Amino acid sequence: MTSEALDAAQRAMREEGVSDTAIRVFADFYEQLRSEATGTIPEATVEPLREVPRLDGQALDDRAVRDAMAGVVVLKLNGGLGTSMGVSGPKSALEVRDGRSFLDVIVEQVLALRRRYDTDTPLVLMDSFRTREMSLDLLAGHPGIEVDGLPLDFLQSKEPKLRADTLEPVEWPADPELEWCPPGHGDVYVALWASGLLARLRDLGYRYLFLSNADNLGATCDGTVPAWMAEHEVPYLAEVCRRTANDRKGGHLVVRRSDGRLVLRDNAMVEPGEEGAFQDVERHPYFHTNNLWVEIEPLYRRLEERDGVLGLPVIVNRKTVDPTDPESTPVVQVESAMGAAIELFEGARAVEVERSRFRPVKTTNELLLVRSDIYTITDDGVVESTIDHPEPFVDLSTPYRLLGGFEKRFPRGVPSMRRCSSLVIEGDVTFGSDVVCIGDVRLTADHDTVPDGAQLEGVL
Repeated sequence: MTSEALDAAQRAMREEGVSDTAIRVFADFYEQLRSEATGTIPEATVEPLREVPRLDGQALDDRAVRDAMAGVVVLKLNGGLGTSMGVSGPKSALEVRDGRSFLDVIVEQVLALRRRYDTDTPLVLMDSFRTREMSLDLLAGHPGIEVDGLPLDFLQSKEPKLRADTLEPVEWPADPELEWCPPGHGDVYVALWASGLLARLRDLGYRYLFLSNADNLGATCDGTVPAWMAEHEVPYLAEVCRRTANDRKGGHLVVRRSDGRLVLRDNAMVEPGEEGAFQDVERHPYFHTNNLWVEIEPLYRRLEERDGVLGLPVIVNRKTVDPTDPESTPVVQVESAMGAAIELFEGARAVEVERSRFRPVKTTNELLLVRSDIYTITDDGVVESTIDHPEPFVDLSTPYRLLGGFEKRFPRGVPSMRRCSSLVIEGDVTFGSDVVCIGDVRLTADHDTVPDGAQLEGVL
């Protein structure tokens, strides 16, 4: 990237009303690019993370838990659209089950927290310009969710996509919106600072942020975590889970050999040719859930010292300007991951949590599971499993992958999955009501109908 290209990108950001802080962060990423930073973490530079404590069974005083919860803010990343599932608008507005959206369930979780701990725990969303209006409209249907003196949301930033050949801001007249992208969820720290919300929370005496993705309904706020952090003076904590074969491509924490710091390595940060080591679940036994706990005061101090530039490592993401058109202009997106902040905090830790704290819904495969009888969602918004064995593997064919096609093929609800080990649909069939899947089920038919009450087993 030339200085002229950087100047052009910064001008475009100013014209779009992007904050000066976000522009400085973008320039920091530019410096990393100019120094030929690849954003990769070679296997030879790290050690696997192996010894991770668990908090269940820890003897924590009830008063300490309650006091810690009084200083917690629940922050949900809510900038994502449901485009991967063919949904227009915020993904969190999608109905999960029983007429309740992600946001409805999240509100239920926060209101339950307030009742349990007798606190006014705030809920704050990091929205994008494209999710804000509908999300706030949904929250308006839950009177009492607001906390006096605090907004319900703040806005994430945006940045120009860069041509891969010249690293100048790309032009795409067919759809100018595609010229822009979010800077990755690491932008949450920048946006908190630039909006003034971080300073506001600090001034009001809040101590911890609990950050998670809005589409992860398992990410409820556990009061034992901030109490344990306070007792052990931990400024930053990441939740990790045991990996299975299905988690091979997910990001994980490693220990940097040069200084012993914990470091996040996402899929995009793997050195070419080292995918095998990255995906080895025996070598790297934990994956990163993107459920994070951050102490506000040290985060505020670091941002203040660096004029809003936290100093996260860059992730270089190579795509095409139109992600649906592989022949469109190749671009570079410079991004950061919020979990990468773990390496910046002296004394940062990780804890192992149950799989129940990681229930994302990113595809219709996962939507089928959460709508099935292997889960229930309580009135307090808690997603509970009804089975005592691993959840079934689901792989739906192309006609089911967008929400409209999915709903059309399950007009009377998804099948019972409690006795199912796997459901693979290779064809195109429509399901009647009260269908039951047993064991390993593979459907290969096209344009067929599964009758009401059918029991499916084996290859059909």
